[in-house]
Amino acid sequence: MSATAVHSLWTMADGVTSAAPAEKFKAPVIEYAQLAPVLIVIGVAVVGVLVEAFVPRRSRYYTQVFLTVVALAAAFAAVVGLAAGGYGTTKAHIAAMGALAIDGPTLFLQGTILLTSLVAVFTFAERRLDPAAHGNRVDSFAAQAASVPGSDSEKAAVKAGFTTTEVFPLVLFSVAGMLVFPAANDLLTLFVALEVFSLPLYLLCAVARRKRLMSQEAAVKYFLLGAFSSAFLLFGIALLYGYAGSVSYATIANVVDGSVTQIDPALADTMGNDALLLIGGAMILTGLLFKVGAVPFHMWTPDVYQGAPTPVTGFMAAATKVAAFGALLRLLYVVLPGLAWDWRPVLWAVAIITMLGGAVVAITQTDIKRLLAYSSIAHAGFILAGVIAATPEGISSVLFYLGAYSFVTVGAFAVVTLVRDAGGEATHLSKWAGLGRRSPLVAAVFAVFLLAFAGIPLTSGFSGKFAVFKAAADGGAAGLVVVGVISSAIAAFFYIRVIVLMFFSEPKADGPTVAVPSPLTMTTIAVGVAVTLVLGLAPQYFLDLAGQAGVFVR
Repeated sequence: MSATAVHSLWTMADGVTSAAPAEKFKAPVIEYAQLAPVLIVIGVAVVGVLVEAFVPRRSRYYTQVFLTVVALAAAFAAVVGLAAGGYGTTKAHIAAMGALAIDGPTLFLQGTILLTSLVAVFTFAERRLDPAAHGNRVDSFAAQAASVPGSDSEKAAVKAGFTTTEVFPLVLFSVAGMLVFPAANDLLTLFVALEVFSLPLYLLCAVARRKRLMSQEAAVKYFLLGAFSSAFLLFGIALLYGYAGSVSYATIANVVDGSVTQIDPALADTMGNDALLLIGGAMILTGLLFKVGAVPFHMWTPDVYQGAPTPVTGFMAAATKVAAFGALLRLLYVVLPGLAWDWRPVLWAVAIITMLGGAVVAITQTDIKRLLAYSSIAHAGFILAGVIAATPEGISSVLFYLGAYSFVTVGAFAVVTLVRDAGGEATHLSKWAGLGRRSPLVAAVFAVFLLAFAGIPLTSGFSGKFAVFKAAADGGAAGLVVVGVISSAIAAFFYIRVIVLMFFSEPKADGPTVAVPSPLTMTTIAVGVAVTLVLGLAPQYFLDLAGQAGVFVR
């Protein structure tokens, strides 16, 4: 192309811009104060990466633990500040150029995720459970994650007293993604948040100090199945964009309702095509149901829960469920309320097979971590009952259940880290026989958590189940409540079986010992017990809080 031709193109382009100044690029308006919780966590996560590069190895552990705890506490304080400022009620709005919704459910779920993560991080920092190696205290994570299990380089790393302190920035990156996930107000933000919180989890699952091959196998399974679910989600996003001509939740909801008047000529052929809407919606739903661990997308759960380091399992089991259910609620209640006749029957079926499948298969388990995994699958079914209600009470009951469930889960997995033998954690159920006689306090605490999982009155589990089932019954899903009660009865059998095993069996001579933890793990377990009892004995304040937080901004 000649220079004159290029010059004429420039002048033409220049003429266009100067003739129409209104078309000039507008700088985006970002409400940094309302995004403070996410920005704090991401900012400190980046600082944590720099700590790995610049701080001497012997000081990294203390620096990272301090930074992580401060970041999560500061982010929670920011959430409380936003809630106190009315951003959960009267000032609820769409922020960050339409990408994020700052409203009651967002702040409630973000607060739950941050508190749960803060309590879970204490188990990551625990260094008193394993005997010291070569004079150095060790934690649950591999000395050097990059070295081959059993290799000379791994032995040299253990001897030198190395620790994988990178787990702390990874946790913060994961938490940042989880904070954005339930707040996402367009489908691309949803997808980016999903990847931001999933990728660190894949890595965290692979770095167990003991049983490293099992840990790496768990990470590979999680990664491959997670990639599948991400592909489903992305394909669904593409189809919904073809249907609505936008990835914004509000625009898609308007097209579903038929209240859109302007149609993009480029999309005139596909806009309003119900096949795209139904298939796209189903694919996005599949991606989210994978994350909550609902049947039939649950196959990763028992393997990953068993293989991952137990602190990671506790963190993942609690926080991921909260984030994923938050995103699922927003999708169904904000984007697809006009499709309730289509998605409710599907979720009915999913909830029924999830509740029954999780409860029945859990009875056959012999490993305590796998048992808790199937228990979490059954709980996903119970929470889905509240989602199906399609009423404001349904939203608030799900928020309350997620808050109650997350603390019980973190506490239960913290107890699992204490029961140990020569090979590390003793997770086979036969090893737990007679634990109540050997260590009455630990067995009693674990029994409290199991009773909460079973939904026995005076525990948070009962309050949560009652709220969810009441909302489902009021929303016209009484049949689902009947199945839920039957599933709860089946589930109660295997929880109580573990309690009987602990208190009414003779301890074996070669049985495991209960390690005495540092104040870090003690704090995690104490908070779990306190929340379980407070939400069981006096749930009304927290039910009211969830009720106030249960309105989505549209």
